[in-house]
Amino acid sequence: MSGLAAPVPVERTGRRSRTRAGRRRRTPWPLVALFVLPSLALYALFMILPFVGTLQLSLQAWDGFAPERTFVGFGNYIALLNDGAFWKSVSHILIWAVVGTVAPIAIALPLSILLWSGVRGRLAFRAIYFLPVILPAVVIGLVWGWIYNPLFGALNAILEGVGLGDLARGWLGDPGIALYAVLVAAVWSYFGFCVVMFLAGLQGIDTNLVDAAKVDGANAWQRARHVLLPGIAPVFTFVLTITLVGAFSVFDIVYVMTRGGPGTATETMAGYAYKMAFGRNYAGYGAAVSAVIAMVSLVLAVILLRYRERERR
Repeated sequence: MSGLAAPVPVERTGRRSRTRAGRRRRTPWPLVALFVLPSLALYALFMILPFVGTLQLSLQAWDGFAPERTFVGFGNYIALLNDGAFWKSVSHILIWAVVGTVAPIAIALPLSILLWSGVRGRLAFRAIYFLPVILPAVVIGLVWGWIYNPLFGALNAILEGVGLGDLARGWLGDPGIALYAVLVAAVWSYFGFCVVMFLAGLQGIDTNLVDAAKVDGANAWQRARHVLLPGIAPVFTFVLTITLVGAFSVFDIVYVMTRGGPGTATETMAGYAYKMAFGRNYAGYGAAVSAVIAMVSLVLAVILLRYRERERR
């Protein structure tokens, strides 16, 4: 019996002390509420309440001025199903969602990998790429409006200078290309954000993995596909989510450059909601369009975030 080691009570005491210390380190609920409630109140005041009010207004017929509102139920939503102008704005948004999501990511991804690989002056390039992101949409729209101007615009002047004067035109006045002209300005103003985000994700990749892939004979494309892209998958999903969701609510740059014209060639869903609510005084109908935008954006965000969480597992 003397050869058996007796249990050491110190370990239990240590566990108990660590448990008690962990309990003592818990933040009291009143302190948590003190920090959380102000932000939650602001979020409820400026986000939740307006959203609920929009949903309520979408079920009513109101011109924005009359003291009485007429409850119409889902009448505004049913009218949307037979509204050709609404579906035309939806088609424009689908084009914007595809081109406006693929183009900045396709431009930003190789640029971020190039900057991450150690190019000289990468800090300067990163600042230059990000500069359009901090510019107001009004400034971007005005500048690109001057570039596209058919009389004194830089784009037509360059085309004529290189012998391609036949391609010169009123870029924002042609219904066939006006939407894509605005998209070019939007992509230019946004891809710098994608560059910075991808570059931040690349900073967390172990360079030893890249070196090992080089030793194994992997070329640049194989290293990017099998090492770099999996390493920035969470950042890629995040950028994809906010870019795709943001496409469905685009308004400012389109309104500044074309106001939805010529005709309705560049009218987006948000622009159509604005026109119906404030231009034609169909506030309930415009709220219904806004509610559709919010619901589509919410569904897309949930799907993409669930996909992201599934990747993490």
